[in-house]
This record gives sequence, structure tokens and C-alpha cells, in this order.
Amino acid sequence: MTRSDSTPPADPDAAIEAFRDAIEAAERPVVTATDVATALGYTQAAAADLLDELVEAGQVSSVAVDGDPVVFYAEQWADTTTRERVVPFPDRHEIVVDQPAQFTRAQLSQFARLADTNGQAGYRYEIRQADVWAAPHDSFESLRGTVRDVLGGPEPTLEDWIESQWQRARQFTLRTHEDGYTILEAQSDSLMGNVAREELGDTQLHGPIDDATSWVVEGAEAEIKRILYEAGYPVRDERELDTGDRLECSLSLELRDYQQDWRDRFLEAGAGVLVGPAGSGKTVAAMGILAELEAETLILVPTRELAGQWHEELRRHTDLDPADIGEYHGGEQSIRPVTIATYQIASMDRHRGLFDSRRWGLIVYDEAHRVPSPVHRLTADLQSRHRLGLTASPLREDDRERDIYTLIGPPIGTDWDTLFDAGYVEQPSVEIRYVPFEDAAKDEHAAASTHQKRMLAATNPAKIEAVRDTLAERPDAKALVFVEYLDQGDRLANALDVPFVSGETPHAERARLFQSFRRGDLDTLVVSRVADEGIDLPDAELAVIASGLGGSRRQGTQRAGRIMRPSGNASVVVLATEGSRESDFAVQQMHHLSSKGVPVTERTLGSD
Repeated sequence: MTRSDSTPPADPDAAIEAFRDAIEAAERPVVTATDVATALGYTQAAAADLLDELVEAGQVSSVAVDGDPVVFYAEQWADTTTRERVVPFPDRHEIVVDQPAQFTRAQLSQFARLADTNGQAGYRYEIRQADVWAAPHDSFESLRGTVRDVLGGPEPTLEDWIESQWQRARQFTLRTHEDGYTILEAQSDSLMGNVAREELGDTQLHGPIDDATSWVVEGAEAEIKRILYEAGYPVRDERELDTGDRLECSLSLELRDYQQDWRDRFLEAGAGVLVGPAGSGKTVAAMGILAELEAETLILVPTRELAGQWHEELRRHTDLDPADIGEYHGGEQSIRPVTIATYQIASMDRHRGLFDSRRWGLIVYDEAHRVPSPVHRLTADLQSRHRLGLTASPLREDDRERDIYTLIGPPIGTDWDTLFDAGYVEQPSVEIRYVPFEDAAKDEHAAASTHQKRMLAATNPAKIEAVRDTLAERPDAKALVFVEYLDQGDRLANALDVPFVSGETPHAERARLFQSFRRGDLDTLVVSRVADEGIDLPDAELAVIASGLGGSRRQGTQRAGRIMRPSGNASVVVLATEGSRESDFAVQQMHHLSSKGVPVTERTLGSD
């Protein structure tokens, strides 16, 4: 920071603030009088006067070294190491914050996404189009006030871009015509002609009502929203959909502050996706929303096990009549005012008529990151007044996470650090351990094809001993050992003398083993991908990822999420074969957790 005034401030607080600016400009904890003069635009004499005053006040100390200039440093080192500093990069639409206060993080979460952190002090936020489109504000003036609260004042270049995106999100609206059919309205004739009618065809629009309004083909609403979103114009859905019969329901739990915020923001928007780590209570918040709406509800889940969990949670935490709760999947097929169905069943043509015939007031998409897949996205065409998504991480390796918000609604979330700081969710420690090959396995890996290399690295025989040693470090911890390959799961289960739960395990046996783990009858399970999503294992304290590192970043978050509960001492150990592509995958998977503030360390086994 360069000051135009060459006179040091008389106010003591302003004087130490000037010194801090000089420290930051020099990027080191000690400075000379020349450094201060250069950074602040002072004369050498003015800089010396400032330093003399600070030394006399006891706020700065000096050291004279033979043959060198006198150097100065802050008397209280905390002055230079714990001070919040916000630096905007308008052209990149980024904001970097050192030592952000809780207020700053909360404000940033309203219009930006935490993209990266060093796990200690530095946070890098990105402001994307979708973040501005989904900002929870009634007016741009309100949003601009929040931005200025973070930056400490106006930043015209950044504000102009944010305003342009704010306006862009309000150009198209789906409404219900007085005669009952759906229409698409544009803010201007040119937008309808040059954008909507250029992007949309006869399968989405029947024809114009006037230059700024068009009839919508029945059932094409979801496709219209997706197409225009991809063109850079999110559509506001203000249709007057029938909510069906009223369903009396109340919640027996008291929502936490952030869950109440999620609920209120959803009710204001009418649709949205709750984004938060496992254990943060997204299911409870969803039940709170159901209780507020008192509307017939369809809950979509990826597995029968998760359907059963939802059924139990609804019975435990609401006053719904048991006869009003049904499940619809391969094991049971019952349509009730609250129905829990699997995505696979709800996507099948022969079953869709049953779901379409019900007037849902709310559809809940659990594990919402699944919705953009070609099969599951068919469920987005089901009609409902309100749509609610739940996910720990919307990341998709095909970069189609924006489809989640197009098909369901805008993101609604809480900074993970807020939940960590409040103790609602345990912040785990994560360690990547590189496991060397034994000589024979190393030679086999070197001669293998690319696909075989991946499998050989994942199933490295040395990992069996590494898993055993890891479990021995915490003999009293309840542990989950994740594997990708069934043969490896069998070998590990035999070596550890514990059960292996996979997709081949019968549903009844799978449910029995998970229940035994919850009760404490079992303290270790080897599991395949069936435990990645949704399965509630609330007492798990240790996750050992033995293989599966070629999967998505989201998978790493989900597996860590199995132990992110409000009980202490949670840890994740990632075993990656040294010198293989698996090591790179391990770093990629864990980067997303690191960006959320979770500390990630690395070490090579046998090198201690």
C-alpha cells in the first residue's frame, strides 16, 4: 500500500496500522526504515520519526547489527500473524483472505465459493456466475452491501460484474397462465427472440403469445431450464403447481441455527440444494422443511438401505402416521403421502406413471450429485411445487455439477469451518501414507499394461500389513476399511477376521452387519462402495482407504464424511502405492477436503 501523504499519522492506532502495512509490503517480519519509507511513500526522515514513536510506545522493537541497518519488528508478533487481510482480484473474480474472521467467512458464503485453503490462514474464494445467481438477497443493493462488508468498501469493477450476473439471472421466468398452462416470459422482446427462440425448439415452445411471451410444451419445463441455464440465463420458476392434499406433520427436534437458516432460505427460494458435510444434519433440515410445507412428499435415494434409514428417521423425528410413510423399490412397492423411492425405480418408464399421478408438494433428491447422470436425470421431470437436493459435495468429474442446480435449485450451504468451529461436525485429520511395493509386486507392476497397473497398485499386497498396523494404532476405534476390488476385500476381511460388506452381500445380511456396527457389536468393517453414500454409521472414528483412489474427488469427501460426526478424534488414513498413479489420485481426492480447511499430511511408510 502506498500512501500519498508523506506525513506519519499522529493517531497511535493509525501509526501501528501503517507499520503493519509496511510489514505486509515487505513480506517479511522485520523491516528497515528504508523499507517503511518505500512501502508507505514517506521520506526517510518521516519513516524514522514513525518508527521512533512506535518504539517509544512499546509497540515496535529494534535491533542494531554491526555493519547493517537497524531493523524493526512488531513487539507483539500476533499483530502481524493473526490479522485479517482481504485482497480482491476483480479481473479474476476472486477474493483472497488471510486469517478471515467468522463474520467474513459467513458473508463470503453468500456470494462466493471457497476454492482453496492452505489449512491454516489463507483462503481463496471464487465468485462464479452460479454463486451470484443463487445469492440469498432480495435486491442487488442488498447483495452489494454484503460484498462491501467483506471488502471494506466499494470495488467498482467487481461490483459491475456481479450486478451484470444478478440481472442475467432475472431475464426469464416460467409462470402459470390464468388458463392453467405454462408460459415462458422474457424481460424484453430481444431476449425472447435472440436467446430463447434461438436456443429452444418446437419440442420446448409451442409458439408466441406476444413478442416477450411463449407457450411452453407440457412437460418441457425442466429441459427449458437446463438449456437456458447452459446458455447463461437461469430461469426463475414461479409456476403455481398443485401441492396435493395437505399433510399434517411436525418435527420433534429443534433445528440448529444453521439448519434453521437452510430451511428459511429454501422456503424463500422455493427450491434449492443443501450442501454440507456428512453429519451436519441435512436429513433433519429436510424433515424440518417437510414439516413447514405440510405437503405430500417424494424422497428419492440411491439405495434400499438409505430408503430404510429415511423411513426410520421419519418415524423417530416426526409425528407422521406410520400408515402415511411408504417405500417403493425392489423390496417393497407402496405409494403413500410420503414415499421413499430409489432413483432407479423412479426412472423406469413402467413405474413413472405411478409417481406422475401423485400431486407432490415436495420432491427430495438425496445424494443430489447423482441427478445429472443420464438415467437419474429423468427424475427431474417429475412435477412438484418444491424441489430439495441434499449432498455433501456437488463435485462431478464430468464438470456437470451446474446441472444439479439447473434441475433442482440453487445451492444453499454453510461454510464447513463454521460447523467445525461450533463443534457440530468433527474436523478429521487426514494422512496419506505411501506404501512401497515388495520386489516381486514392483516387477509385475512395471511390466503391466496401464489398466493392470491401476489394479496392481490398488491391491498392493503390502497394504494388508499397512491396514493392520493402522488399526493397531487405534485399537479402541470403530473403523471402516474401504476397498475398490472384491478380491482385495475378501483378503483383507480374512486377514483381519472381520466381515466384508459389498454389493454382493444380501440386503438382509448387509442391514444386519451395519446395525451390529452401530450397536458396537462389531468395531471394524471392510466395505466396498456400498458405504460411500448415505449409510448412517454415526460412531465410526477411523476410515482407512485401502483402494478406490482412482475415483472422484467427491468419493474422497464421502468416505471422509463417514466419520465427520460431533464425536472427537476422527481420522482418515489413505493408503496409496508409492511410485504409482495411485499416489497422484490420492492427492487429487484429498485436495477437496484440504480446500474445506481439513488438514492433510503425507508420509512414506518405512521412511521413519
